[in-house]
Amino acid sequence: MSFHKSFSLYKLGKRGGFATLPYLMKENIRVAVIGASGYGGAELARLLAGHPHAQLARATASGERAGARLSDLFPSLRSVCDVVCEELDIERLASDCDFVFISLPHGKAMEIVPSLLERGVKVCDVGADFRLRDAAIFEQWYKHTHTAPQLLGKAVYGLPEWNREAIKKARLVANPGCYPTSAILAMAPFVAETIDPQSIIVDAASGTSGAGRSSFGLGMHHPEVHGDFKAYNVATHRHTPEIEQGLMDAMGNESSEPIRITFTAHLLPIARGILSTCYAMLNQPMSTEQAQAVLQAPYEAEPFVRVLPSGQLPQIKHVVGSNFCDIGVQVDERTNRVIVIAAEDNLVKGAAGQAIQNMNLMCGFNETTGLLGAPVFP
Repeated sequence: MSFHKSFSLYKLGKRGGFATLPYLMKENIRVAVIGASGYGGAELARLLAGHPHAQLARATASGERAGARLSDLFPSLRSVCDVVCEELDIERLASDCDFVFISLPHGKAMEIVPSLLERGVKVCDVGADFRLRDAAIFEQWYKHTHTAPQLLGKAVYGLPEWNREAIKKARLVANPGCYPTSAILAMAPFVAETIDPQSIIVDAASGTSGAGRSSFGLGMHHPEVHGDFKAYNVATHRHTPEIEQGLMDAMGNESSEPIRITFTAHLLPIARGILSTCYAMLNQPMSTEQAQAVLQAPYEAEPFVRVLPSGQLPQIKHVVGSNFCDIGVQVDERTNRVIVIAAEDNLVKGAAGQAIQNMNLMCGFNETTGLLGAPVFP
């Protein structure tokens, strides 16, 4: 299956028959967030509070967090979102909501999604359970048996810039990981003809929120992170096969040799943001201006990908709090390598913002609804 690259404006209308217009829904929808007590859930709540057509109706949390208001768990949401977290009850949730976001650790969504789909609810899984189409590859990298492999071929990979039309018609979307979003957006324009796809190296650095709220106590406390910079999960990071799959899809030639990349993740002593620096050997010499044209072409009409002018490179500070991914390119003519750099907020374009972008497409709303806020600077 390959990505279908197209950007088209579509008209909104009243909900039609499910068999003929599966991506259109009623004008306003009720939304649930399963796993709302984590960073991704809080970010979904923040962004949904400003969405004119989607109301956060239900939020779930487990243990002692059940029964608490989101604004108690996250004081930043005071007067913004006071929804009370509850224990998960699929029947009650499905009867009350049109759309569900699942923001849980890997292995959890696969237990929930089949029941939600059976009850006619559309789902965006913000986690990893449905991103990889091959159950064996998932189990190899995540060390977890996949209990819903029948849905892997039906889930649509939710990178709108390269898979928009399929997302519109989907009932289940697998929201991309934070690192893969930046790496695929950076390198996808080049894989078909411009570079040797087997030469790709991705060095990416993320803020500590990418590890999730439950990671503290595992070397994530401020005294251990502040003033440091380190690589982790070298040659074993679980986002590696997802990046490879996404780039294979972008290449569009199913008979091609599988892409194998070198991916190294690093931990930055900041809360938010990802900076991915990607390298590849060019098939033939080209200038930075020529590489700029290759990068610019597929993103000219994209609302959330900002290709920077030649000579400028992305910075995390310029995207934090927004759904933008900034990308810049430079050719090292001495070594015949192209260097592509992408910056994003790992909690927005790398998670909750992109999830809402997918919801908008799945539900027939304008894709940018609720997501046009400018980055926070400084």
